[in-house]
Amino acid sequence: MLLITRKSGESVRIPETSLVAGKVVPSAPARRRGPAASYEELARASARSWRPVESERLGEWELRAASGFTRRANSVLPLGDPGLPLDEALAAVRRWYGERGLPACVQTATGAEGTQELLCAELEQRGWVREVTAELWTGALAPVADRAEPPSGIVLARAADEAWLARYQRKGVSEVALRVLGSGPSVWFATVPGLAEGEAPAAIGRCVVDGRWAGFAAVEVDPRLRRRGLATGVMAALARQALDEGASAAWLQVEEDNPGARALYAGMGFAAHHAYHHYREPQAGDDGRYESP
Repeated sequence: MLLITRKSGESVRIPETSLVAGKVVPSAPARRRGPAASYEELARASARSWRPVESERLGEWELRAASGFTRRANSVLPLGDPGLPLDEALAAVRRWYGERGLPACVQTATGAEGTQELLCAELEQRGWVREVTAELWTGALAPVADRAEPPSGIVLARAADEAWLARYQRKGVSEVALRVLGSGPSVWFATVPGLAEGEAPAAIGRCVVDGRWAGFAAVEVDPRLRRRGLATGVMAALARQALDEGASAAWLQVEEDNPGARALYAGMGFAAHHAYHHYREPQAGDDGRYESP
């Protein structure tokens, strides 16, 4: 008699004479959700994809400013030691942003090895207010490219033109905002023509290729045309371009209160890597000059 172990783990005995052929099946490999990456690697890649107009080092912290266009470009990225005791470092941060007419803001992260739970606790103890929490998700790039065919008439360009900006959610984009949007190692903008001539695009997207990483952002669709695969098609077109440039992994950022986007990205194989937060200095009031996260 032969002892056979089924896939379910159940063991059964069969007569040796009934065996026609067989082989040893190895254990299934452990499944890893998304490409392996440290928090610091992803934090630096995402920072390179959305550069401020002005920056300055404070030890290993980077102070970033862009006239208030998005928190990411107007906050401290604290990857390491500021070279000063924390209270002195925060005082220097307040002065630097105050000189630029901006509230001081620190971007921190939780939920992954090497993130900054301790700094979050220290900021909260000092009265800094957590304003925005979002997540950075990662996934393999090739499945994104294979997910769908690019939409008909889609155009990829190196700069955001008037058509692309007409669909972008932030209206009245300034020269500073254009500089931030165009920053990064290899930036691509995707535009799907609108329903009629002269209309805003049906869909847009932005991708920054940086080594093995492709970072997706500003994927937006005409509300009349949602749930028709346009967002997936835009990302597929950008992913194919990124693959051509040697990228193999992808990341994107999504807010916690956006269930539609979260479902879309999960269906494309993305999964949360860590959460990131923006803390504003205490007593800053509600009139801080920020435009979205």
